[in-house]
Amino acid sequence: MLRLAILFPGQGAQYIGMGRDLAREFAVAREVFQRADDALGVKLSRICFAGEQPDLDRTEITQPAVLTVSIAVWEVLKQKGVNAEIAAGLSLGEYSALVAAGAIDLETGVRLVAGRAKIMQEAVPEGRGMMAAVLGLADEVVEEACKKAGSAGEVGIANYNCPGQMVISGEKAAVLEAGRYLQKAGGRFVPLKVSVPSHSRLMAEAAEELRTEIRKVEWGEMSFPVISNVTARELDCEELEQRLVEQLYRPVRWQQSIEYMSSRVDYFIEAGPGRTLSGLVKKTSRHHLIGSVEDPGTLAQVMKKLGEAGRPGNNPENKS
Repeated sequence: MLRLAILFPGQGAQYIGMGRDLAREFAVAREVFQRADDALGVKLSRICFAGEQPDLDRTEITQPAVLTVSIAVWEVLKQKGVNAEIAAGLSLGEYSALVAAGAIDLETGVRLVAGRAKIMQEAVPEGRGMMAAVLGLADEVVEEACKKAGSAGEVGIANYNCPGQMVISGEKAAVLEAGRYLQKAGGRFVPLKVSVPSHSRLMAEAAEELRTEIRKVEWGEMSFPVISNVTARELDCEELEQRLVEQLYRPVRWQQSIEYMSSRVDYFIEAGPGRTLSGLVKKTSRHHLIGSVEDPGTLAQVMKKLGEAGRPGNNPENKS
């Protein structure tokens, strides 16, 4: 049997129409959307399927919406006989992975991330924080630039995405100062259109507010391991609270997570809106990618590839 890692996307993957065709075709997907609508008291499905982009882009809507679509995809995959050996999610996606693994139910998950979104949005005054992508430089060069820019304010690594691609986050002046060092070093510095400096020390107080919400949750046993963004290793049930709190202000070690899982699985499948994570896997562990599932068309493609990969004589290392 193929060993599969399921990957769940984070905020930024959302788009109008996501999940619509899947819900039309599969009753299990429709049920996921109905449960999420009922849990939030908001027609999340209507916003996802045919709403306005500004409404979907509101953080308190985006986070539960992306989680709901991701779990709808996962339920369809399960119905098709797909089993997970391990799972991971990028930032918000870690909560999707925990729902998929059974650590929390869908209703708890969407309410928790809606609360998380509100806490994040209110944590830092508009205009104070900033995030930027950094391309083409080694990790240690970016880390050193952030140290040098520390005199201008708080700045640090937010995401280790894949080789040669990172995100930095913090106070605007310090992020821009780090950007000057990085450009001198030959890297590309691309400011991101986000208002919340996620995964920076500016979120430390907000993280303690989140702890209060997380403590209200009754966590269950996981049916398969989930990789922590903070440690790039399997989450232990006893450390869930602390790791999810830390996730808000510590770097997401996505590259390291993919590298760790690559030695333990045959293939990765991205489950949810967009194909961002598939792109990152290609740059980190190319031969392990099967593809992404977000609608009936991509579902058919991935199921076909899985069928081919499971035939005798096929070697995962020969797949691209």
